[in-house]
Amino acid sequence: MGHLDVRTSVPVSSLHPQSMIEYFASDSESKLLITIPQYSELMHTVATNTKTTLMVLDNNFRESMVVKQNLKQDLGELQSRDVLNDNALIIYTSGTTGYPKGVVLTHNNITNQIETLVDAWRWTSNDAILHVLPLHHIHGLVNALLCPLYVGAKCVMLPKFDANDVWVHLLGIKTKPESPKISVFMAVPTVYMKLVEEYKASFEHDPKIHEYIKTNLRSKIRLMVSGSAPLPVPLYEKWLEITGHRLLERYGMSEIGMCLSQLYDSQREPGYVGVPLKGCSVRLTERDDDDNYKTLLECTGVNDNVKVRLNTIPVGDAVVGELHVCGNSVFKEYYNKPDVTRKEFTDDHWFKTGDTCQYSIEKKIFKILGRTNLDVIKTGGYKLSALEIETKILSHPNVVDCAVVGVPDKTWGQIVAALVVFDRDLPIDTLQTFLKHKMASYGIPKIFKVVKVIPKNIMGKVNKTELLSAFLAKEEKVCAKN
Repeated sequence: MGHLDVRTSVPVSSLHPQSMIEYFASDSESKLLITIPQYSELMHTVATNTKTTLMVLDNNFRESMVVKQNLKQDLGELQSRDVLNDNALIIYTSGTTGYPKGVVLTHNNITNQIETLVDAWRWTSNDAILHVLPLHHIHGLVNALLCPLYVGAKCVMLPKFDANDVWVHLLGIKTKPESPKISVFMAVPTVYMKLVEEYKASFEHDPKIHEYIKTNLRSKIRLMVSGSAPLPVPLYEKWLEITGHRLLERYGMSEIGMCLSQLYDSQREPGYVGVPLKGCSVRLTERDDDDNYKTLLECTGVNDNVKVRLNTIPVGDAVVGELHVCGNSVFKEYYNKPDVTRKEFTDDHWFKTGDTCQYSIEKKIFKILGRTNLDVIKTGGYKLSALEIETKILSHPNVVDCAVVGVPDKTWGQIVAALVVFDRDLPIDTLQTFLKHKMASYGIPKIFKVVKVIPKNIMGKVNKTELLSAFLAKEEKVCAKN
C-alpha cells in the first residue's frame, strides 16, 4: 500500500538476516518499519538499532482495512495527482559485487511495467495465479502480484514453497468448489526442477496418472512462465513432456523490469527470451579500447510489431554483443548513489545490463548468453557461453544440477570449470565421454568438481563470483581433469 499513498516502499524478506534488514532500513533512510506479529521481535530489534518507528499489523488492523477490487482506480488517482514521477519502490539488488544497491522505481516505471505485461501476457479478471514467489523481487511483486491485481484477477498465495502443495493446487486436488481455478503459474527454474523431482517421486511409477496430469494442466492452465535465472533446455523439455506446456521465457532485471519476452502465441523455442516488449528498446553493442560503444543492432517493440535496425554484417546467423536497454520501465537511479548510477548508463542514456546477448537473424529472437564478465568464457581464442555448456551437461540423464565458470589460466586465458550434482555415484570420465558427442572439445570443462548441492539465492541464481573463488582456492582443486 506504500505505492498508493505517495510514499516509497522497500520490501524485505523474512529470510534476510537482521544485519541485512538493518542495512536496507538505514541505506534507504526508512522512517517506518511494518511487520506482522510473527516477526515483531526481530523487527523491534531492527527498529531500535536503526532508530526507526515500528508498526505491527495485527488482526484488528487487518479487519479495518478496505480491500479494493483492482489497482486501476488507484493508478487513476495517481495520474490525477501528478505523482507518477515520484519514487514508489526501492528494490535491493542481490549484491554479488558488494553491498546491495537500492533500485529506485517511480510510479510511472511500475505502471508501465504492469500495463505492458497485462497486454503481452493477456491478463484478465477471469485469471487466477498460484503465487509461490518472494515479494521482495520484481518477479514476485510486479509480474505475479501487481499484474493480476491491476485487472482484478485472483491470487492464491502459498505461505512457502512446497512441491507437493503446488501440485495439489495446480491439479485442483482437494480444493473446494468455490476455490479459484488456477490459470496462470510463474516460477524460477529451481522451482520447476523441484516440481519435476516431486513428480518423479509421486507419479512416475503410475502410468495411468501421467495422461491425467497432462490433460488436466493443458486444459485448465493457459500460461506458465519461467524467469529470474536461465532455464536449462532439458528442464524445459521435461516440463513439456509432463504437462504439455511450453514454458514462456522472458528476460528482465530489477533495474528494467521485464524487457524481452517470448510472444504469447509463439512456439516458445527453448533457450530464447523472445523480442522487446512494447515500448522497450534494446541494442547489442561492442566496446572498443577507449570504452566507447558501437551499436551492432537496435530493436524496438512498437505495438504488435518489432522494428530491427542492423548496423553490422553478421557472422553467420547471429549478432552478439552487450545488451543495453532504454524505455519507460527503466529505473530512475540507485538510491543516494549518483556516481554508481552514472557509470551504469551510457552517455546517450541507455542502461548497460552487463549481459551478453545474441540475436538470431533467422529466428528473429534473442538469447541471453550470460553475464559478460562471468558467463562468457574466453579460452584459447574461443568465446564460449557458460549457459550453453551448462545445458549440454544437464542433458546427461544422471546430472541433477551444474554450474560453469571460467577459471583464469596463464596459457589459455581461461579454462572451463564445472560444478556438478549427480543423482548417483558416477565417474567423471563417463560424463566427459558423453560430452564429447555433444560439443566441441574446447568447450568441455577441463576441471570438474562433484558436489551434493550448488548454493543458490532465493530466486534460484548461482553466485558465480563466490563459485569462482572456490575454484581458485587450492584446496578446492581436488577434482578430475580431462
